[in-house]
Amino acid sequence: MSLSVLCSSLLFSEQSKAGGQIEEPLVDSVRSALSAAIANHAPPIPEFNDTESRLKYLRWLGAMSGRLKKQKPDWTVRKEFLQTVWYEAKRAGLDVALVLGLVQVESNFRKFAVSPVGARGYMQVMPFWTQVLANDTAKQSDPSKLFHMQTNLRFGCVILRHYLDREKGDLFMALGRYNGSRGKPQYPNAVLGAKRTWDFTAP
Repeated sequence: MSLSVLCSSLLFSEQSKAGGQIEEPLVDSVRSALSAAIANHAPPIPEFNDTESRLKYLRWLGAMSGRLKKQKPDWTVRKEFLQTVWYEAKRAGLDVALVLGLVQVESNFRKFAVSPVGARGYMQVMPFWTQVLANDTAKQSDPSKLFHMQTNLRFGCVILRHYLDREKGDLFMALGRYNGSRGKPQYPNAVLGAKRTWDFTAP
């Protein structure tokens, strides 16, 4: 990682989190995906149609595990995290390296990170997202669910996908919307810079 990317990532890790996400009406597909995240407590298990796809995944897992070892020294924890990121990113139609870059900038891979405005977890999801679902289902909102790994990663991925769709595929603008700094370059540049750490080309 270059010095400029590192400094940019550290700046956003300390200051501007995803606390700028703005509460807005949700389309049914977004609401359903977030509801499913809260209900599901079991780590996802990747499934593959052929041996080559599985081998490619295992090569990716090995490479990413080495890069993440400093932040998550325990192999089991690291494997479960990477497996879940891979699953949720693919499920939302996102680049896995992009999601890892966003997690790096938002929380530096800290599960229980909390921003000054209350954004929580790996992807710094604002608690109002759980409140929106609670209002829909007449259940009590429980922001602590955002510290559950799969719930947080699914919320973050679904929200980013939602913003990408709203911005008609414009990643720069979608990242800005995720951070609450739409149209400004600092946050998208930090995430895209961090993404390069997690890019993977299969041998």
